Parts: sequence; C-alpha cells; structure tokens
Amino acid sequence: MHRGRGLAGMAGVWLAACSEVEAPMRCEPGLALFGAPNDATGLTSAQCAPVCTSCGEAGWTAPVYGPDDLVALRAAVLLDPPAALATDPYATPPVPSALDAVCGVVDAGAGRYRLVTYASAQAAVDAGAQVTHGGACGVCSSLADLAVYIERPDLTEPVRACGLAHLADPFEDLASCIGGLGFTEVCAQVWAYNTLHTRSACAAPCFALLDAPYHEPEGALNACLQCDEDASGAVFLAVAGRTRRNTGVPSSMCRPCGEVWPLTHRYGLSSP
Repeated sequence: MHRGRGLAGMAGVWLAACSEVEAPMRCEPGLALFGAPNDATGLTSAQCAPVCTSCGEAGWTAPVYGPDDLVALRAAVLLDPPAALATDPYATPPVPSALDAVCGVVDAGAGRYRLVTYASAQAAVDAGAQVTHGGACGVCSSLADLAVYIERPDLTEPVRACGLAHLADPFEDLASCIGGLGFTEVCAQVWAYNTLHTRSACAAPCFALLDAPYHEPEGALNACLQCDEDASGAVFLAVAGRTRRNTGVPSSMCRPCGEVWPLTHRYGLSSP
C-alpha cells in the first residue's frame, strides 16, 4: 500500500563541500516528525516538516532537487542491474541485511555506476563510494528509482489506486500499473508484491480507512498503514533496499527523525 521504510537509529552521511565526505553521524529522534505533509497526511507543518534538528549541532534540512537533478539521476546507467523477481519474496522471506550495512554508488566512468553494499557508512567512505541509502542494496536502489521517490512525495495514493484498479487482474497488470509511476521493472515488482501481501494481511483496516488521513492527530500512522508497516515492511525493506526514510527523502507519511538518513543525492558521475 505504501512504503517509506528506514532503519531506526542508524547513522547517515553528510556530503561536504569540495566533494569531501565527513565522518558518519547519527540523527536522534527529536520532537517533530520528518516528512512533506500534504492534504492526505493529516498533520500540520508544525508537526511534520523536511527538517531534523536532531542531526548534529546544526541540524539538517532535506535538499530541494530540481528538474536537472532528476534528469541526471535518470540518465545515469546502472551496471549489473538486479534481475527480475522470479517468485513472491513474501512466500520465502529473505534474511534482513546487517544492521550497519549501507548501499553505495561507485562511479564507473562514462556516466555509469555500480551499486555496492558495504559493512558500514565509514567503509563506504573509505572505499570512495557515496552512500545512497542505509541498508544493503536491493532492487529499488537504482538512481532511477531514487528519482521517483524524490519526484513523488506521495506514493501511497497512486500505488493504492493501482491496487484497487487491479483487484482481480494478473500480477503483471498490477506491476505494470506501478511501473507506470516511473519505477524500474524490478522495483515495481516488489511494490506490487507488497501491495498484494498487505491486501491479504490488512484487508479489514485498509478498506475501512480508504479515505482516512495517513496519520492520527497525534502523529501515529492510521491502522491500515501501521498494519502494512508491521505485516509487510521487513520483507519490503530486505528486498527493495531503498526507502524514503533510509534515503533522506521526505514523503507525505511522516517519520521520526531517528529513522532518517541525512543524505544528499547529487552524484557528479564522470561524464560519458
């Protein structure tokens, strides 16, 4: 139904001037929530904003990306991309990634890059990689999928619309609908499998709350989205790799700052 997953309490990486990377740092929970609230969120800008004051002494505000940034992300060519999913990952849940693992972008020259999982943010920095999200690399870790996350702060509504439009249709039709949002084929597949699993596990609260705000007035997720989080979140995170939270991209579902990685996504890959 939605996805904005992250790894609570994990360290992020700041990208400083002159392409230097500072030591990894940790965001503490803070008082407010991190996100980009819209009319469906159910929270005010005082309760949720793309800012975490608990990230170091200076705090952190999520960067604003323009059309040129999105073009650059989509133009980058991923070498050795992940293969299509052959089976439903919820049927045989994968082993979660190591707690401190990160996914790094490695410049391969000529506008190309590789994705490499490192044991820690510091290991990625030491290897000359740029951390692109917390947790191991997965099927949604590409820069093309990152562009979708940035461009569409609210993925809950359009993914849910795909699920409702294809209630009785083959899996491929649902995945194609989600792929139409801009995701790579394999990333769209894990979103589709997540949608089907949540539909099965959370049908009662989700159909009852189709038009409800994403959050309760005090900030908690509504019962549908919390059910999705509990029933489907771990597998999605293990397979997808990238989420909004572990990428530092604000979404219409607001999250504690302690779950957010403060990352900047301008990669400066070598030109073709």
